[in-house]
Amino acid sequence: MIEIRTPAEVQQMRPAGEFVAAVVSATAEAAAVGVNLLALDRLAGEMIRARGAESCYVDYHPSFGGSKFGRYLCTSVNDAALHGLPHDYALRDGDVVSLDFAASVDGWVADSAVTVIVGTPRDEDLRLIDVTSRALDAGIAQARPGNRMGDISAAIGEVAHAAGLSVNLDFGGHGVGRTMHGDPHVPNDGRPHRGLPLREGLVFAIEPWFMLGTDRIYTDRDGWTLRSADGSRAAHFEHTVAVTDGDPLVLTARG
Repeated sequence: MIEIRTPAEVQQMRPAGEFVAAVVSATAEAAAVGVNLLALDRLAGEMIRARGAESCYVDYHPSFGGSKFGRYLCTSVNDAALHGLPHDYALRDGDVVSLDFAASVDGWVADSAVTVIVGTPRDEDLRLIDVTSRALDAGIAQARPGNRMGDISAAIGEVAHAAGLSVNLDFGGHGVGRTMHGDPHVPNDGRPHRGLPLREGLVFAIEPWFMLGTDRIYTDRDGWTLRSADGSRAAHFEHTVAVTDGDPLVLTARG
């Protein structure tokens, strides 16, 4: 069911967005050569406890997950595109790591992700990250009353296709509110002027994710991590966005 939030409710979601943004920023800053993925996960857990927030991931067990997630943070490294399960791995020079985090504050949820390069960057990785980040910005810019969901999807896909990347449509953005995943679905490619009419009070996560060489994925043996079928690297960016009577409101904007 698609829910429309009142202006007061959107304001009540701001603390969740600010907290999620702070955790994403902190874990991204902490991601360095030699840092273990489990240490990044512990940092997210410590920040949750200090804030009195609730994790959206620890007990999360959807149909596509092998078991309860059991961690606070998604850490997707190199060919891991989404849902990376933190494990005993020390980051290496040149690794690409996506950090995806969602939490509930005072009953309201926000969700956000960022991709960073650890140590020495490769040109192709910098380009992939730039394209994915620009696709997020393009999608957000279309989140206005009078547009349709297809305008967001088409804007994201246009950036990807212009860069020669294909788009996987198995996973995309989603409604956010009292729970982490809800309606509407936000595809990362589509046709403009089609789909759900956008109206003030809609709140959803927009999250483009692209891989350098393929649009196909498979599930790792851990039951969670989604990897590129050809081993190519991936990038993932996400913000929780509210449609207002004016400009889109990015609830998880990082300072």
